[in-house]
Amino acid sequence: MTVLKEGVKEKYELVVGLEVHAQLSTSSKAFSSDSAAYGAGPNQHVSAISLGHPGTLPRINKRMVEYAVKMGLACNCTINLNNTFARKNYFYADLPKGFQTTQDQQPICLGGYVPVKLADGSAKNIAIHHIHMEDDAGKSSHDQHDDFSLIDLNRAGVPLLEIVSQPDIRSAEEAGQFLTEIRRLLRYLEICDGNMEEGSMRCDANISVRLRGATQYGNRCEVKNLNSIRNVQRAIEHEFERQVVVIEAGGHIDQNTLNFDANTGETSVLRSKEMANDYRYFPEPDLLPIQLTDEQIEEIRRAMPALPNQLFERYTKILGLSEYDAGVITADKEFSIYFEKLITYTNNYKSAANWLMGPVRSYVNDNHIQLSDMPLSPQDLAGLIELVDQGKVNNSVAAQKLFPGMLNGNGKTAIQLATELNLLINTDSDDVEAFIKAAVSKYPDKVKEYQKGKKGVLGLFMGEIMKISKGKIDPKKTNQLLIKELESK
Repeated sequence: MTVLKEGVKEKYELVVGLEVHAQLSTSSKAFSSDSAAYGAGPNQHVSAISLGHPGTLPRINKRMVEYAVKMGLACNCTINLNNTFARKNYFYADLPKGFQTTQDQQPICLGGYVPVKLADGSAKNIAIHHIHMEDDAGKSSHDQHDDFSLIDLNRAGVPLLEIVSQPDIRSAEEAGQFLTEIRRLLRYLEICDGNMEEGSMRCDANISVRLRGATQYGNRCEVKNLNSIRNVQRAIEHEFERQVVVIEAGGHIDQNTLNFDANTGETSVLRSKEMANDYRYFPEPDLLPIQLTDEQIEEIRRAMPALPNQLFERYTKILGLSEYDAGVITADKEFSIYFEKLITYTNNYKSAANWLMGPVRSYVNDNHIQLSDMPLSPQDLAGLIELVDQGKVNNSVAAQKLFPGMLNGNGKTAIQLATELNLLINTDSDDVEAFIKAAVSKYPDKVKEYQKGKKGVLGLFMGEIMKISKGKIDPKKTNQLLIKELESK
């Protein structure tokens, strides 16, 4: 691709709207009782309805509607109480009905926004156009046979939510943060696992450019079926440069549907872009409208868990955590659940956050396990934090010896194990003074350096004292006694 001269890109503004397809974690499909579980053998989760046999009648999955309302509430949308379905007509080999059952004129969620935080510390609300319910197509595989494409219809009819943003996104970073937040909401609500690699969350990006200051949108290209947040960002960055190159050369942007090659980082034309009239939408004759009530919406709202932004506000404004700590904890629902349980046993919120983000997260990552599978319960970890707070064990000994010991699953409390391993701090002042004198006598030249104003040598002495005492000292008190000893020389 032609390399743009310096400063040319700055003339243009990127405009992006995203369409996020979230495969809902329901037991059955959107309009039949077929299993919606992932991972079965090819064409095992099918029936006459999902195979599109003539004369079969669909019926609405109540859970799909409930999940759609939950996502709409989480995205600050207005919930449409009067919902209808439509047929979106197009031919795919893996779409046996010959149409997709979707929502056209009356989607379940309207408007709304998703707040995102950017790397420069700023925040932005990405506007939502709407969220609608629909069913998925099957899956075609073109690389498993030399002569034929293979079709698996297990996915045909699985319920989807399509979350459509306004053309509100102005950078690849904003797009990545929007997708990250959408995935986090889906996971907190437990309505979709957000796994883009397995296809349970997919994204199409509508990308255009225009001169800065212009109010009219340029022709957009839609990049289909992006399977990772990073690839969405790469596709946006590539398309921005490609479109600017075309325009700068006097060309015209054709409104096409594009494919993104993750290996090359480039896009290519799949087909000319369809418009709404190409799909010949018409009302679905076999499904009655869905009439929701305000009471039903409020019942769903009351049953929703605390969402990440609500927890973030609580952690920073009430518990006094830093924005960084609160952001790390709320980034993953498992971590926020563990933290919520942990702080029912300790009110040292900062220490609880440090243990969770440090030793606990390292253990989980190193052992490739889920936090829910960690052998140390929140109550046991709170007992360890309490030992440190009470000055019975110092923090480094707790992290290096006591924490690993408690992970062995022997069921012993922190105080029991610390006593058994002889890790409790030695409170005998005579012993502490002996440790200090031994360290000081070992480095007489460093004593002189300290007395000449080189205070950094304190760390050397403290390290030696920790070594002699095997860590069984109170660092803060010992440091004060050490200074007193050095200044008396």
